[in-house]
Amino acid sequence: MLAPFCNEPMTDFSNPTQIKAFEAALSKVESWLGRTYPMVIGGEKIYTDETFDSLNPANPSQVVARFARATPEHANRAVEVAHDAFHEWRKVPYETRARYLFKLAELIRKRKHEFSAIMVYEVGKSWPEADADTAETIDFCDYYARQMLRLGGAQPVEPFAGRDAELRYIPLGVGVVIPPWNFPGAIMAGMTAASLVTGNTVVLKPASTSPWIAWFLSEMLYEDLRLPPGVLNFLPGPGGKMGDALVDHPLTRHIAFTGSKEIGLRIFQRAAVQQPGQKWLKRTLLEMGGKDAILVDESADLDAAADAIVASAFGFQGQKCSACSRAILVEDVYDEVVDKVVRRAAKITVGPTIDPAHWMGPVVDAKAYAKMWEYIETGTQEGKLLLGGQPLSHNPTNGYFVPPTIFGDIDRNARLAQEEIFGPVLACIKAKSFEDGLDVANGTEYGLTGAIFSRHRARLERAREDFHVGNLYLNRKCTGALVGVEPFGGFNMSGTDSKAGGADYLLLFTQAKVISEAI
Repeated sequence: MLAPFCNEPMTDFSNPTQIKAFEAALSKVESWLGRTYPMVIGGEKIYTDETFDSLNPANPSQVVARFARATPEHANRAVEVAHDAFHEWRKVPYETRARYLFKLAELIRKRKHEFSAIMVYEVGKSWPEADADTAETIDFCDYYARQMLRLGGAQPVEPFAGRDAELRYIPLGVGVVIPPWNFPGAIMAGMTAASLVTGNTVVLKPASTSPWIAWFLSEMLYEDLRLPPGVLNFLPGPGGKMGDALVDHPLTRHIAFTGSKEIGLRIFQRAAVQQPGQKWLKRTLLEMGGKDAILVDESADLDAAADAIVASAFGFQGQKCSACSRAILVEDVYDEVVDKVVRRAAKITVGPTIDPAHWMGPVVDAKAYAKMWEYIETGTQEGKLLLGGQPLSHNPTNGYFVPPTIFGDIDRNARLAQEEIFGPVLACIKAKSFEDGLDVANGTEYGLTGAIFSRHRARLERAREDFHVGNLYLNRKCTGALVGVEPFGGFNMSGTDSKAGGADYLLLFTQAKVISEAI
């Protein structure tokens, strides 16, 4: 009998045994640096003369991995191969497809420190952040396998005399999966696993800054689990032309994307155009970021609120779509909360995350680094610099390090209060009252996550109704959603609220078919 789902526990890095195990994984992964990896189409490994490098953002001169560069021609071929493979994969019993995910979860669990160590090198995650990403990867595989067992058979319908009726969820077809670099394990694996387990075939285009972890997982499916050729096609490569080719192809049936609003809207628009030979509406699952806020009123536990703001704003360098980039503080406690937040953030250690002493690492690449300093310059014009705002005095590797930066007295309509920064920059905004703060919180085009700290029951209940976000947290931080517990997805320009990690997520990769026979 299958045990109930249970979230994968986090590693206790206060345990010397776990520290040694993680250090060993880092050393092992270090020995792999600089290798060249192929794309995979129809089970064929393809190396190209043109390659691109995945770099260590803590030390950009260090090549983490080198990858074959896919072209639009490769994209077209991959979709066609996936379409051919779909005809057989969709007929594989759903119990068998679920077992692939159970086995994948177990493989990752056995090699979880290696999985995490790759993320330390490739995107600069700290040990705990990488470990949490890996745990969520395991959770997605495990949880979606269980959901497939629930949804795979005939679903209940109302009985009617003289008819034998049933409803089944059947797969859509070829899915294009375009994951982000900030959760390069969990979100990549979650979207891929959901598509595969429901009977779809996949063309996986990993983020160009984090293809290595996607290869690591794909290789498990290819080599360890012997996934049939063409069911999962691995297509690394930067550039919009290749992505456009995948979205535009008439045989593409659905696109699962997590990333920026600009690219999400581009996918949404292009997917809406019927291409020659296309005979379905392409389904889009889009998660496009946020401008998340933590609202604190005068009744709140101010220490708990300050802890949550710092953790949510600066965890993984603020590079989470759920990160707190706005602290909205009722004026009666504004100064006190700001002081507490600044004091806590000032203690954050910044540096290469291969060293566990560093709580914050680098932002992901040179483009992100330049963007942060542009926003910091904007912040000096829009508000008062309270912390950070200067390059690290000691940066021998020329890594992309940006210190935790806090601005006070930011107007609710300022750029720092409206635009997704995606880095360690926090805007503190003063509200006249709880009601005014709620208006500020809702005053952006996004609606992903938010949190409120208050001891007023009536205000918490009001927030339940009127704080318009997909994931609302009461008296806790606005990051760290758990698979199965807090299904994740947002409103407005945050995306289609697809609710990854929820009981109905797999339905988005299926269509319902009713069969009724006269008896």
